[in-house]
Parts: sequence; structure tokens; C-alpha cells
Amino acid sequence: MSAKNVLGTPIQPCSMAPLTGFYRNGCCDTGPDDMGLHLVCTQVTAEFLAHQKSIGNDLSTPMPHYGFAGLKPGDKWCVCVTRWKESFEAGAAAPVVLEATHMAALEFVDLEHLQENAVVKPVKGG
Repeated sequence: MSAKNVLGTPIQPCSMAPLTGFYRNGCCDTGPDDMGLHLVCTQVTAEFLAHQKSIGNDLSTPMPHYGFAGLKPGDKWCVCVTRWKESFEAGAAAPVVLEATHMAALEFVDLEHLQENAVVKPVKGG
């Protein structure tokens, strides 16, 4: 059975360049080894990167020994759900790609908060 996103449909890739995901497969997949729960597909902003750095999660500094070039605003990246929530609570949340965010994120954050911060806002009504 394939993973589902927060909308209940099959999860879509987050980013192949830079290659993201705990398993570096482009998706915000998770499993027993993913202690950080890299579930939320974000399109990072300068404000989000600065906030993450201020709380000890430096995503912008290159680390070539890990094959990590560092993120820049506009990059899409699977971030730890608790780290995204910290930025959300501080008013610095990065926009979320709902179709690429793992449904397990809903155990930590409300769907409404993800939707409010969606890269593409869901259509209301119908």
C-alpha cells in the first residue's frame, strides 16, 4: 500500500532537485528509522530558514560531507513536522505542498494550519 498525503490521496514527490526526503527518494516518506519525522513538504522561505537556524536546525549552510548543498528560498524540502510546527507557532511557517505532505503529519499539526499555509490554497466550497 502506498503512502497517503494529508488530503487522503497518494503522496506526490516533494523535490528531486534538491533531492529530499529522509530516504532521499524525493518524497516525504517515513518509516521506523525516521526519528525526526520528515513529513512536511515545504517551499522554504528566507524567514523560515532564518527561524530554523535560530532554533538549531541550520538548513541553509552547505555540508558537502553529507552531500548537502544547503537550501535557498524557493527550494522544496521535507522538514520534520515538529520543526515546521515550531516555525508555525513563531509566525515563520514555510508554505506547505499538501499533495506531498505525509498524512502522519496530522498526528502533530491540524489540517487547517497546513491548508492556511499551503503553496496552493485549497478551493473552499464546491
